[in-house]
Amino acid sequence: MSAQAAGVAAELVSGGSLEMGAHRPQDARAIAALLPSGTPVYVNHLPRHRLLDTLPTLVAVREAGLEPVPHIAARRIHDRAELQAYLARAVGDAGVRKALILGGDEPQAAGPYADGASLIREGLLANAGLREIGLPGYPEGHPRIPSAELERAFAEKRSLAAAQGLGIYVVTQFSFAPARVIEYCAGMARNAPEVPIYVGLAGPTTPVALLRYAQRCGVSASLRALRTQGMDAVRLVTHTDPADQLAALAHYCSVHADCNVVGIHLFTFGGVTAAANWINRQLSR
Repeated sequence: MSAQAAGVAAELVSGGSLEMGAHRPQDARAIAALLPSGTPVYVNHLPRHRLLDTLPTLVAVREAGLEPVPHIAARRIHDRAELQAYLARAVGDAGVRKALILGGDEPQAAGPYADGASLIREGLLANAGLREIGLPGYPEGHPRIPSAELERAFAEKRSLAAAQGLGIYVVTQFSFAPARVIEYCAGMARNAPEVPIYVGLAGPTTPVALLRYAQRCGVSASLRALRTQGMDAVRLVTHTDPADQLAALAHYCSVHADCNVVGIHLFTFGGVTAAANWINRQLSR
C-alpha cells in the first residue's frame, strides 16, 4: 500500500463505525477502552425483538463515551405508538441523534410500515429529534428487490429526508468482491455526490461464520464466484482480517478526488470485541 493510500486507510478507520448485539450491553465498556471516544456503535434490531429491548444497550454505549446508533427495521414495528415511544426513550435516555433505517426481511410487515420510506414518511424520526438517518446500500444488489426498485426507493428516501431537514448517509452491505464495492461507490459519486458513504466490511471472524452470515445477508454474487473456485479459495478470500478490502478501498479513494466514502463500517457477527481490537490495531500503526 502506498503512503498516500495508507493515510487514507487510517482516515477511513478513524471515521468509521461498528455494530454490536442489542442483548449484550456489557460489551460497551470493553470496546470503549479500544475505540476513539465518540465512535458510532450500531445496535441491531433482530427479528422477534421489540425496539424497546435495545434501550439498555443504547444507554450503555452512550455511558461508555461512544455514540449509540440504533437499527430500526420498519417491517418489525407493530404500530405507530411503539415507534413513537421508542424514539422518545432513545433520544431522551441514550442521546440518540441518528439511526439506520432498514426495511427488515420479514415476508409480511408486523404493522403499518412496509419499508423504510413509509417509516420516514411518517415524520416521527425528525419530530423526535433525530438529525441524520442512515440508509442501506447494496453493492451486489438485494436478493429480493430489483435494482430499479432500489434506485427508486433511495431517491424517495432522499427526498423525504430533505423535506424534513434530516441529513442522510449510506452504509453498504459487506461484499467479498472489492471491485463490486468500488463500482457501487463510483456510481454514488456520480449520482449522489453529497451523500456520505460508509463501506461495510466483514469484521474479523471465522470463515465458517462469515459464510453463514453472507448467505443470510444476500451477498450472493461474489459468494457464488468464490464457490466455483472451490472451498480452498473461499477460505483464502474470507480469512479473518478485512485489511485487504480496506487496502483496495483506500487505493480507490486516494486516486479519486470525487470519492464520497468517509469511513468503514464493520459487521461483527457477534464478535464486537475482536472488531474493536482490529480497529485499535489499525489506528496504532
